[in-house]
Amino acid sequence: MSAVDALTAYVGAFVDELSRTGMKHAVISPGSRSTPLALVLQSHPEITTWVHVDERSAGFFALGLAKAREEAVGLLCTSGTAAANYYPAIMEAKLSRVPLVVLTADRPHELRDVGAPQTVDQLGMYGSHVKWFVEMALPESSESMLRYVRTQACRSVETATAGPMGPVHLNFPFREPLIPQLSTPSLWNGARRKDQATPYVQVSEGAKELSASELDVWAQTFSDVERGLIVCGPQNDSRLGEAIHRLADGLGFPVLADPLSQLRSGPHPKEWMLESYDAFLREQEVVKALSPEVVIRFGAMPVSKACFLYLKAHPESRHIVIDPDIGWRDPSLLASDMIYADPLRFSEGIVERISEKKKEPSSWAQLWKELNRCSRSILQTECRLESFFEGRIFMELKELIPDEGLLFAGNSMPVRDLDSFFLNTDRRIQTMGNRGANGIDGVVSTALGTAAARNRVTLVIGDLSFYHDLNGLLISKRYELNATIVVANNDGGGIFSLLPQATQTNESTYEALFGTPMGLDYAHAVQMYGGHFERPESWNAFRQAYADSLRRKGLTVIEVRSNRQENAFFHRNIWEQVAQSVRSQLRERDD
Repeated sequence: MSAVDALTAYVGAFVDELSRTGMKHAVISPGSRSTPLALVLQSHPEITTWVHVDERSAGFFALGLAKAREEAVGLLCTSGTAAANYYPAIMEAKLSRVPLVVLTADRPHELRDVGAPQTVDQLGMYGSHVKWFVEMALPESSESMLRYVRTQACRSVETATAGPMGPVHLNFPFREPLIPQLSTPSLWNGARRKDQATPYVQVSEGAKELSASELDVWAQTFSDVERGLIVCGPQNDSRLGEAIHRLADGLGFPVLADPLSQLRSGPHPKEWMLESYDAFLREQEVVKALSPEVVIRFGAMPVSKACFLYLKAHPESRHIVIDPDIGWRDPSLLASDMIYADPLRFSEGIVERISEKKKEPSSWAQLWKELNRCSRSILQTECRLESFFEGRIFMELKELIPDEGLLFAGNSMPVRDLDSFFLNTDRRIQTMGNRGANGIDGVVSTALGTAAARNRVTLVIGDLSFYHDLNGLLISKRYELNATIVVANNDGGGIFSLLPQATQTNESTYEALFGTPMGLDYAHAVQMYGGHFERPESWNAFRQAYADSLRRKGLTVIEVRSNRQENAFFHRNIWEQVAQSVRSQLRERDD
């Protein structure tokens, strides 16, 4: 058999097995050495391919696609520095538990470390940022090698999607010629099991749950607690809202609902879902007054720094982390118990055991609710400034986004404003963000990846983060993706205006190193990528621009121009009003 025939059979079997194991989408960064995989991926009838010429943006686009679809997505590039450009997205995927199957083409072994062009050491290049790495064998067409390549394809997808989900890396050395025979009738048949539509290797994994006796113990433990608290950080299961409500209602435990927890929106009851804690937990009198006995935490660590510091202030409490996978998500270093169990099953199991002995809410729980109610009222009233205050963007979008819509928040200030000003709603709005490594790079591309999966996305992003990933806009033009991007443009790094750097450095140094004004007009860039650009001058105009964007296909960018110093002043003023109000409440209660 010729080298071309061997290449065709080998790559055909690999790609076919990716499909049979559940891969439906692959993102391709064009290049020469990756030609065999690129051609065969594009030819497979069950795999949709997306071509993105910028590797860094391509990596994040694949991340968003996999995040929104909750399934493994392939990511392919050629040899050399192309593979290095995937690194930031792979880091984010590992930390935020998103399944990617990264395929890098490489020179064959005889061309490595001898000065061959476009050749770098790609063996294990992503280190601990991937769950699994394998250097693939050179293509052969023997029956044993076709079984090998199917096994590796199956293993890659199953490893990426097994909990905790994350990226895997397969490095493919290819010799020339690089063009497979796509017309070969048996292209997808090599080493397929006869009369079997299932994967070559079927992998089964049961949901993690505690035994009945363990649930009995935990139910009794929680029932004996008066000052209990539930904290729900970023997670994607929309079903958890109802289960957490029933758990909180049965135990009388307030719930601190992170904006990415999916608990703030949807039809489930929200009597116990507190969304304004970031504002009132900044007040130290509140932190001291609300000392918990037990904290039950679901999901990743919340966005709120005030919440994090509140938990750190009470190390004597029993901190229990519920994780469906064998992870260790506890940057507070306070966890006394790690429970590896499905959060839904765990919550339902506890509720079943406490249903007949529901407790009356304690005065401690009622205080949480009163402080939240008061803080929410101030946030709702004070953020409605006529000038362009960035926090108001999320208050407006909560009412404007269509039901079942997707709201993606960029890092730095946007996700923090989402935390403060995206308040509870019965409307079904899914929220997302890149909260693994929390970088400002790749956010545009990640959001557009979610648009490819969900038909439309609304992204709120800062101007520096938007600038970082302008190349990512190309794929919205190429595939006519529907996206509304709201750019909060304060001409620089707005978050630093709220950090010590703003007051502990002189103005010129601060502006050069942290403020970093760029003075760019993004209308030109948006036009270059085939998008529609709006710069409203009022909130009424903003609402109209957003409504128009929903009726328009493709990309719309709405720029909200704000002032960094004013924005910082407005934030501090709101927090101070909340602080004064909650201090007054505490003192009245003590009297």
